[in-house]
Amino acid sequence: MAGASVLSQFGLCVASMAPFAPYEYEVFVSFRGADNRTGFTSHLFAALDRKTIHAYKDDINLHRGEKIGPELLKAIETSRIAVVVFSKKYATSDWCLDELVKIMECKRVFKSMGAPYGFLACVSPISSMCLNPRPESEFIEEIVENILKKLNEESSTAPSLRQNDAPAQHSSATIPHNDASSGKYEEISAGPSCTFIISCNFSWTGAGTSQTISNKTSSKGITISAKSQFSAASGDEAYPDGQTLPTPNLRIFSFTELKVATKNFRPDTVLGEGGFGQVFKGWLEDKGQSKSGNGMVIAVKKLNSESLQGFQEWQSEVNVLGRLSHPNLVKLLGYCQEDRELLLIYEFMQKGSLENHLFGRGSAVQPLPWDIRLKIAIGAARGLAFLHTSDKQVIHRDIKTSNILLDESYTAKISDFGLAKLGPSASQSHVTTQVMGTYGYAAPEYVATGHLYVKSDVYGFGVVLVEILTGLRALDTNRPSGKHNLVDWVKPYLSERRKLKQIMDSRLEGKYPSKAVFHISQLALKCLAAEPKHRPSMKEVLEKLERFEAANERPREPRITLVILWFIKKASNHCTIVLHFIQDWMEVQPTKIPPE
Repeated sequence: MAGASVLSQFGLCVASMAPFAPYEYEVFVSFRGADNRTGFTSHLFAALDRKTIHAYKDDINLHRGEKIGPELLKAIETSRIAVVVFSKKYATSDWCLDELVKIMECKRVFKSMGAPYGFLACVSPISSMCLNPRPESEFIEEIVENILKKLNEESSTAPSLRQNDAPAQHSSATIPHNDASSGKYEEISAGPSCTFIISCNFSWTGAGTSQTISNKTSSKGITISAKSQFSAASGDEAYPDGQTLPTPNLRIFSFTELKVATKNFRPDTVLGEGGFGQVFKGWLEDKGQSKSGNGMVIAVKKLNSESLQGFQEWQSEVNVLGRLSHPNLVKLLGYCQEDRELLLIYEFMQKGSLENHLFGRGSAVQPLPWDIRLKIAIGAARGLAFLHTSDKQVIHRDIKTSNILLDESYTAKISDFGLAKLGPSASQSHVTTQVMGTYGYAAPEYVATGHLYVKSDVYGFGVVLVEILTGLRALDTNRPSGKHNLVDWVKPYLSERRKLKQIMDSRLEGKYPSKAVFHISQLALKCLAAEPKHRPSMKEVLEKLERFEAANERPREPRITLVILWFIKKASNHCTIVLHFIQDWMEVQPTKIPPE
């Protein structure tokens, strides 16, 4: 197409927990022309490839004025960002503007206003066209007026053009500009839902964009809180931050009522089993109600009382978990000790364990979307941070996916305190104890020496983070030689964004924020440091995870922004501007749908 299209569109759609949109590419690069736009797109492709940003390369020969075919429309619609470069010669022509409207229709801009959209139009002046005596600001303003005119024709809800709207009424993303001799910008706002930022004569290098955009958006009502709509904290409203009781506050159950609750421990009520014994699902009738059918679902752990370890673990659960109350710790309701029978009664966790969701297969197991995985990680981190910062530090000693249980809203709760230990005194750095736990999760210093640190739990949490990223078990002897231990295998992949893609859980189908995921992989690496002193505290881990969650929070208001970059030199020399703008925009308007 000799005179290319008019739009460079940022489909930065911040999704809710609704099904993810079917984005297949991070960037769609526009139809290439016969002039210097060809050089520009070639440079941009190379830059995107170096940054490991997955782009759709348009090889369709579309002639000037020819309608955009279904294949290209699909590529645009399934791309997060569409970069379209147009020349000054054809920028105001009807067919070029029609293409813009067609692309905006493709993105359903005015039919689906639940997310912010950005349009980046890269204007490429060509040879003699640069000598056009018209001021660039007037020229681009004409483009904007024509765009709005067509949009008003397409939709009765489209805003009308108004010059210099008060910034307090409309949100806009602005770009730092050079001094008057090298560049300027003016703002043309188009109603409460649409703002245009017009940037002329640009020779910007990209520095400072994130801060400027961030300041603008945050001052116009996009509230980012430490707890998103998927906040993991729930449960006891009286003590949302948890509490430690002086003595266990537990109900003592009779063995008879537990037999009734579990239908005499019938096999079809078994929820799980392990070295400790079995866990049964039960129904506890509310004796205070006159009508039957009122009560609660419980989980009953029936420990193997024949071993000394079973009794010690039972005691540990009663003495440790019985004194702790926190929204992200599974609630111990009571216990039973009759003759040789040892039982523990917990709240029932409807969604089972994180292990089942990450590694379970079959039609009954749906892969966890990224937002839920992050929510679970935050919930588990909150629970661990509470243990580590309570009056008497508690070291869990067996952090793993099977010990992270999920309620009906996927709130994570740490369970199984049978191996828990009180932390070291103020004068000590560690406690020395018999090595117990789970291979693949246990910290190396603990396995080698029996020295247990508070940050030994941090190592186990780092392993869980890697499992959340990869969807692979910490230890699997069915994998090829050299890949049995997940951490040993994937550590080299966690440090580079390009390599990280190779080990990400394929069941996510690329629907995750690549930048946040990379930051989490770096956080996991820090948790997995060989020496405890080099690992972050769980409080630090929690704060970072909450920041990642907050960055993905849905903006409060829909808004559309058009940014036009006017190149005064050959466009091929300025692909870095576009690349930086894309990256910086993505940093402040992160998406929950980054397909790659």
